Amino acid sequence: MAPQTARTRSHFQLDTPHLWREQAWLAGHWTGARETLAVTDPATGETIGHIPSLGEAAVVTAIDAAAAALPAWAALTPDERADRLLAWYAGMRQHREDLARIMTLEEGKPLAEARGEIDYAASFVRWFAEEGRRAYGETIPSHLPGRHLHTLRQPIGVTAAITPWNFPSAMVTRKAAAALAAGCPMLVRPASETPYSALALARLAEQAGIPGGIFQVITGDGRSIASALMRDTRVRALSFTGSTEVGKALIRQSADTVKRLTLELGGNAPFIVFDDVDLDAAVDGALAAKFQTSGEDCLAANRILVQRPLYAAFLERFAARTAALRVGHGLEPDTDIGPLIDARAVAKADQHVSDARERGARVLTGGKPLGGNFYAPTVVADVTPDMALFREETFSPVAAVLAFDDEAEAVRLANDTEYGLVAYCYTADLGRATRLGDALDYGMVAINCAKLTGPPIPFGGVKQSGQGREGSRHGLDEYSELKYICLGLPG
Repeated sequence: MAPQTARTRSHFQLDTPHLWREQAWLAGHWTGARETLAVTDPATGETIGHIPSLGEAAVVTAIDAAAAALPAWAALTPDERADRLLAWYAGMRQHREDLARIMTLEEGKPLAEARGEIDYAASFVRWFAEEGRRAYGETIPSHLPGRHLHTLRQPIGVTAAITPWNFPSAMVTRKAAAALAAGCPMLVRPASETPYSALALARLAEQAGIPGGIFQVITGDGRSIASALMRDTRVRALSFTGSTEVGKALIRQSADTVKRLTLELGGNAPFIVFDDVDLDAAVDGALAAKFQTSGEDCLAANRILVQRPLYAAFLERFAARTAALRVGHGLEPDTDIGPLIDARAVAKADQHVSDARERGARVLTGGKPLGGNFYAPTVVADVTPDMALFREETFSPVAAVLAFDDEAEAVRLANDTEYGLVAYCYTADLGRATRLGDALDYGMVAINCAKLTGPPIPFGGVKQSGQGREGSRHGLDEYSELKYICLGLPG
């Protein structure tokens, strides 16, 4: 299987060319730098543009602007903040196609998936515009005579976000919309591989009337920008989506300033199929859970566990469906699987497959690079816990499948990981579904479905998959402080 021929596309084909920004959005100004970083189309290797390589001085400028803008933004009514956010949402909806093209060009995912992510990203802006009106406190029955006791929520202060390359729009809005709705400014450092989505969002925020110091996007070296953010005492909260290794480093760096951290880190999701389910439904679910974003998704099914009586039939059908997936440039209309982000991702996928082969696993389809950053959609059967495919997050279109005998074994295998972001389970037994919801050691559990995310849900993991929650009403809590007031009554 070879990738479809990639067609060169440029940002000049956008319906609204000014959404393509090659400057950082800093303190209300589009800012360049002498030093720049090249950005490439992962499907072709073509350089599609350059972004400023900013450092610590620019971070200080951004924090100064955010601190100066904070009092006026926090003083707005929730309705006034909501109006700005809803205008931002409207801009995203209006320019959905251009935003999706930008994303596909820099990240590689198929255009249909990119459109879906823009819808997903915009939905967080709308959700938090509305949810900001419901940041309620409470009245506490007093245990002290002559006192009225109550709580309220106040903005935590200046906030920051470090966002990943695999969801370059949604991870910005899920964090920033919550912070802005809570009354906080946010400084975003997007991944250098995919900066243009965040910069386009900054342009739309500017047009929506969100003040320049309230939402900023700074591009450049991740280490120096992160270090500057972590050192500054004015940055009171930081949200990060990325690897567990980097998350642990941020935890260590946060100690000196006691920052609040929201961390969405690695995943190693099990997808459990019991023998009482409809086979086609289970295969459909596994395909959806495994191959979105070419498998470069923290929610991707990393280990597919199938009960032994259904194992052979599942493998046959799943492998056939996987082999039929079309590989190519994300801008080609029939593409199912786009490129991986870079050559290192291809090498990791191939190393995982080679390790599994050497340890006795069977490769049923795929199992090889296709040139450039493309890797064939792959099914590996008879995976065992000693293989890298079982232990590590693959982040590629490589599906690891293994058999189990009973419910207890399925739970043991599923929980045999340091990660705990999401687990999937397919069963027709309601009692079993309830037991698994309790027993699976994950922050999120999807039963008989592959799609589980959206603005109303508290997104996050346990163990080394992170801390805190994004989305839902709990998403505001990450950017607000609970204040208790004890009011003594005269007389």
